[in-house]
Amino acid sequence: MLDRQLLRTDPDLVRSGASRKGIEVDVESYLRLDEEYRALLTDLQAKQAQSNQDSKAIGQLMAAGNAVAAEAAKASMKDLKAAIATGEERQRELEAKLQAMELQFPNLPHESVPDGFSEEKNQIIRDWGDIPQFDFEPKPHWDLAENLGLVDFPRASKISGSGFAVYTGWGARLQRALITFMIDHQTMQNGYAEVYPPYLVNAASLVGTGQLPKFEEDLYKADEDLYLIPTAEVPVTNLHRDEILEVYQLPMRFAAYSGCFRKEAGAAGKDTRGLLRMHQFDKVELVKYTLPENSYDELETLLSDAESILRLLGLHYRVTLLCAGEMSFSNAKCYDLEVWSPGVGRYLEISSCSNFEAFQARRANIRFRRAQGEKPEFVHILNGSGLATPRLFAAVLETYQQPDGTVVVPEPLRPLIGSDLFER
Repeated sequence: MLDRQLLRTDPDLVRSGASRKGIEVDVESYLRLDEEYRALLTDLQAKQAQSNQDSKAIGQLMAAGNAVAAEAAKASMKDLKAAIATGEERQRELEAKLQAMELQFPNLPHESVPDGFSEEKNQIIRDWGDIPQFDFEPKPHWDLAENLGLVDFPRASKISGSGFAVYTGWGARLQRALITFMIDHQTMQNGYAEVYPPYLVNAASLVGTGQLPKFEEDLYKADEDLYLIPTAEVPVTNLHRDEILEVYQLPMRFAAYSGCFRKEAGAAGKDTRGLLRMHQFDKVELVKYTLPENSYDELETLLSDAESILRLLGLHYRVTLLCAGEMSFSNAKCYDLEVWSPGVGRYLEISSCSNFEAFQARRANIRFRRAQGEKPEFVHILNGSGLATPRLFAAVLETYQQPDGTVVVPEPLRPLIGSDLFER
């Protein structure tokens, strides 16, 4: 959510920022409604002042024994109170309409974000490692997984439909090892506090992170006010919703493993084979609350923390800065981590690391106080995948495959898996 004062004082900035994301916003309608709202507030304040003055006058008349005049004043005041009640009801209506409109305004891209509306306009910042070379034709992970008995896609489809996987045998162990390795590294080496959140959240939590009301069609709804989480970002970001933190508590850094559930998997009609797009998948999520002045430095360390997993596993990847039109509704700046997939022959997005500035904090009402007696400010919130398991699982299989169809287990995972080789 944007600052209401920004909408009032610099509507051109709001329009141009939204336009950079390819979103049209009706700032004019909002400002007309806001003008009515502020005029009503002024009128109500005047009426309330008059009511207070009349109440005082009635008390004085009663004290002076002038009951007839006091009763006449009370009758006149009755109409004033009725007008105040009507105005307050209208105020609540206008406030609800303003808030509903504010939820439709996207976050504005940071000035360092490049313009553009396609992948070609994204900027490659750096890469790490060498693209793996093979003296044989590398297989895609779905063939490797099937041949080695690591994933059973047909039975997953029978049980649940497309976009699901049953990890079996060594595949189940690899899945579990990746989760343990990532959460241990982020908490024990990179200093994040571990959180294991609920997989079901209420609507207020999804409003806080920006999925509601705009993207409800992508969510699995369990009942009237509970949804399956699309990412642990939602429950973890909302841990301190409607709270005021003290400055010494910042930054707060959380790492959470969770399942993730998304309807839109494969909706674009591509990347639907194997583990590339899933309705259900596992992920380690990194979330930060920071001071506003430090949030862009914290974004760089967040990105580095996500990268550290790929480096430890020896997987070639690159970092891309997204252009404005490729970013999500809620973020102000976003880096994508793209791991190389030898069997597919291209880079696959495996993490997005974003700074939301105060956008989510304003929606979730998460503030901090710099000193006793000072006005609370909104924290800045950041998050990133550290990492998502399906494409990481795929990249490990494809990168470490051998000519005979076996797969070497990356060294950091061997103690967790109990083997250095996957073979049939």
